[in-house]
Amino acid sequence: MTDSNRMEAQAELRQVIADAFALHTLWTTDWDGVQLKSLLPKPPPVLNNNLKRKTNDPPISNKKAKKNSLKNASAPSIFDPNDQAALNLRAQRFQREHELERTKHLRNNGQSSLKVNHHTTHLFRDMTLSRSGSPFGGGADDPEADPEPKPEQIRPYAVLQKTLLELKKRWREKCSYNWICSQFKSLRQDLTVQRIKNDFTVQVYEIHARMALESSDMVEYNQCQATLKTLYELGIQGKVEEFTAYRILMLLHGRNRSGQLTPRQKADPAVRHALAVQRAQAMGNYHSLFDLYLTAPNMGAYIMDHFIDRERIRALMVITKAYKSISLQFITDELAFDSLDAARQFLVDHSAASFTDPREPDGKKILDCKPAFPQLTRIFEEKYRKVTIKGAI
Repeated sequence: MTDSNRMEAQAELRQVIADAFALHTLWTTDWDGVQLKSLLPKPPPVLNNNLKRKTNDPPISNKKAKKNSLKNASAPSIFDPNDQAALNLRAQRFQREHELERTKHLRNNGQSSLKVNHHTTHLFRDMTLSRSGSPFGGGADDPEADPEPKPEQIRPYAVLQKTLLELKKRWREKCSYNWICSQFKSLRQDLTVQRIKNDFTVQVYEIHARMALESSDMVEYNQCQATLKTLYELGIQGKVEEFTAYRILMLLHGRNRSGQLTPRQKADPAVRHALAVQRAQAMGNYHSLFDLYLTAPNMGAYIMDHFIDRERIRALMVITKAYKSISLQFITDELAFDSLDAARQFLVDHSAASFTDPREPDGKKILDCKPAFPQLTRIFEEKYRKVTIKGAI
């Protein structure tokens, strides 16, 4: 670049950046391959016979032609590099694009990130300030607000790390799940926009998945699980075995088959537990199944909660077909109910509370199996034969 074409090259570069920003291709353009026309070598002038003839042409005599010639010579060009006011105006228009471009390759812990926005120093995304006026956004009321954040709202990597620590602290303080969920979604969004895929990204999705399990939010859990599977396949370290066990249990919930497992995964206690659940379910061994339910590692019991009632009905169908009568205490212990009252209420809710003497206390109640069996069979066909998984991906 020389002094003669510097202004022209700068003007062309601003226009190229502006066009890329308008087309949302600012981060996908191969800038190393972009060639500015103003920097290309200009071809030498071509000399021909007409040049001499042109120099000998007589001066323009036609008044109208002369007037047009003077008008064209005095007309201002589209962009005058010597017009300081125009330069200042264009600089203001594209100041933001220059800011993004200069900070594109800044690195923090090996990951590129946007420059810290001095107007966005808070840890939480202000997602619905214009609607609710809350400085923390309105996640509880509108968790899907602001699906496409403005560039200046995207938090850099260092701020996202602090945000995760604060969200974990608030979760321990029993903060509202709806608000926590909306903030985790905005955190995941900022990671996605900046293409950050590392151990921290895996940690964010794993923590959000556990919170979703604890809150029975299977939609968010399945979204996190799908992303984690992709991140694990990229070789990023995390709790691979733990979430592999969760995936197996979810497959059992949907009555699907699991895929191939590595020797390391098969040796993990959580995965071995999930495979034992699969084996007990396939063999109809309800005694072993409910023992495994009570001893589930990590957060496996939260997933089993979604299909344990179905397995209780299946077990009761076997029991009532094999016995004439059975005590409520036995049902409570064998099917892993929390209490006699919970077992009795379960039978009532499924129209199978056919006790020989309903006036007896729960500890002495006896279930008459003959009338209970057809009711349990009907309930199973109506309620549990078809499996519906919320948020399945």
